Amino acid sequence: MTDTTVQTKKPRPVFRNIHVTEIVSYRLPPAGIVSILHRISGLLMFLLLPFVIWMLDTSLSTEISFDVFKNAFVAGLGPIPGVLVKLVALALIWGYLHHFIAGVRHLWMDATHSVSKQQGHSSAVLTLALSVLLTLALGAKLFGLY
Repeated sequence: MTDTTVQTKKPRPVFRNIHVTEIVSYRLPPAGIVSILHRISGLLMFLLLPFVIWMLDTSLSTEISFDVFKNAFVAGLGPIPGVLVKLVALALIWGYLHHFIAGVRHLWMDATHSVSKQQGHSSAVLTLALSVLLTLALGAKLFGLY
């Protein structure tokens, strides 16, 4: 090698682990956000599984239990106000929608071998937008806005 090729060579980037104090200022790409939220939504659905089973059982058992189910969203369940029941249901709606859409995204990427940075970025943004928009639409219905 000559001296001119050594001078024009760009330095390689240095990658290092992020320290705990740098987490707040670190800018996570959308694909990373979707990945973390996918895990959180799965955990949320698992933790709210007893609530889902209660809703299914109460809504399908008898007409009286169905009335209890409907009134839980209006008047609440004992000391728990109805608004809190609706918020828990809304969190469950978001968890399911995000987990489903992110799961479809992962399946699509696996099936089509779409692993470029741009495709990952655009599909992650689409996943985030769809899950939030559908959650807002269903949340508006849950809270009686239409």
